[in-house]
Amino acid sequence: QVQLAESGGGLVQAGGSLRLSCVAAGRTSSTYHMGWFRQVPGKEREFVARISWSGVDTAYSDSVKGRFTISRDNAKSTVYLQMNNLKPEDTAVYFCAARPLSMSQYPYWGQGTQVTVSS
Repeated sequence: QVQLAESGGGLVQAGGSLRLSCVAAGRTSSTYHMGWFRQVPGKEREFVARISWSGVDTAYSDSVKGRFTISRDNAKSTVYLQMNNLKPEDTAVYFCAARPLSMSQYPYWGQGTQVTVSS
């Protein structure tokens, strides 16, 4: 079992930056792929970025590619999402998730952190 806790959300003006953090606790291990997702009320949760357990492989949604960077520090059991050049459409609750290497879905989720970008 893994517990995830996000932090770093807040209110920022368009063009600004934020860095989200996600700390894993419990049965922590570096052998989890990690992902960031976001959700706007009334819409489905959408994929933002993911990173392999080693940190070597990353992937991004087209909407954030070139602006967001996912990274991880396995020694600190922490995953980061650096968000630059934020846009009002990035406003959402951001969730981190963990996926064991043997699974195709993300069974572990954090509680989310609100990001609001004003125009």
